[in-house]
Order: sequence, then structure tokens, then C-alpha cells
Amino acid sequence: MGAPHGHRLHFHGHSPLHRAPAHLKVAALVTFMLVVVATPAAWVPAFVAYAVVLAALVALSGVPVGYLARRMVVETPVLVFAALLPFVATGPEVEVLGLGLSEPGLVAAGALVTKATLGVLASLLLAATTDPRDLLAGLERLRVPTQLVQIMGFMIRYLDVVTDELRRMKTARESRGFTARDPRHWPVVAKSAGALFIRSFERGERVHLAMISRGYDGSAPQGARR
Repeated sequence: MGAPHGHRLHFHGHSPLHRAPAHLKVAALVTFMLVVVATPAAWVPAFVAYAVVLAALVALSGVPVGYLARRMVVETPVLVFAALLPFVATGPEVEVLGLGLSEPGLVAAGALVTKATLGVLASLLLAATTDPRDLLAGLERLRVPTQLVQIMGFMIRYLDVVTDELRRMKTARESRGFTARDPRHWPVVAKSAGALFIRSFERGERVHLAMISRGYDGSAPQGARR
């Protein structure tokens, strides 16, 4: 039900969380993130309480757990960095499975993973229960700078376009027998990423020129996002 009704992160529904004003949800998310980040790593019961609150909100929203779990892959770089911390951090060491790991590094890695997971899940829940147009209107209501809101609006509008372009490039590579299986193939993938960047930049220039030719003066007309 999610994809046909808007952006692919949004899950169409009619729960109380879906109906809540966007600006209030954004303010609640920012407050939640600040509280989570400010919580000391040793306060384990507090993190358990945060997780329980998020679980209750997910249940209230009606968004399937699997729908959110598949999108948690965005957290992968943070998990990789956290996995390296016990090996590169200094301080007293403890032995785990025959490996000498930094104790402060383990604590820092655990805190990083916990806080990042809570933040990513809360952000995905906001995206899943808020239509992108309502989210932009909520940011405007919170007095976020207009130009920043417009940039976000263009990003949302053209994200699917760039994603489809990336998918076509991947299909073209595979139709020629190329599959990235090991680091030796990374240069080809890097060249594809560079080509995608150039195409996206040129598309952005064309869109900007088209907007200027239609009288764009730096401010979006009222109701343009609708």
C-alpha cells in the first residue's frame, strides 16, 4: 500500500500517527534525537525505555516491521564504523573470542550502534507516516529557511528519477555481462557513479534554466507542491 500513494519511504495509512500534524512530528523527532544523543552510554534502562516508546509508536502507526527493517540498511556505514572502534581505540583491553579488544572502544561502539539505531528507526517512522508534501509544509511552519525547504522539495521530487537512472545503468552493465563481484570491479562502479553525478548535475541545470524561463525568482508559488 505504501508505494502507489507517494514517495517510496511513505506508507499509506490512516493511523493517529499518520493524521498527526507534520510540524509536531518533526519537533518531536528532533527532541527525541537530542535526548537520545545526550543520554550517557551507561544509562541502559533509559535506552530500553526509548526502544519501548518507539515500538509502541510503530505498533500504533500500523507500519509493518518488515517495511521499516528493509530500510534500516541505511545504517550500514555506521555499523561498519562501530565494528572498527574496538580494534582502533586505545585503553584497557578485554579478550573476546581470543581477540584483544579495547574496552572503551566496545563501550563507544555499543553506544553508537544503540543511538544510531534509535535515531534511524525514529526517522524512518516519521517518513513512513508523513506525506513528503505535508513534511515540507511542516518545515515551513517551523520557520525553516525557505531555500532549504525548496532544496528538500527538489530532492524528494527527483530522487526517484535519479534512482531509476541508476537502475537503468545497472541493467545496461549486466546486459553486457558485467557483475561487480570483487574489488577489481570497483573502478567500473566508480565510473558509473561519476557518470550518474554528471547526468544528474546536467539535469539540474536544465531544470533550473526552465524554471527561470518561467519566471522563477527564488520563491516557490503557494500551492506549487500540491
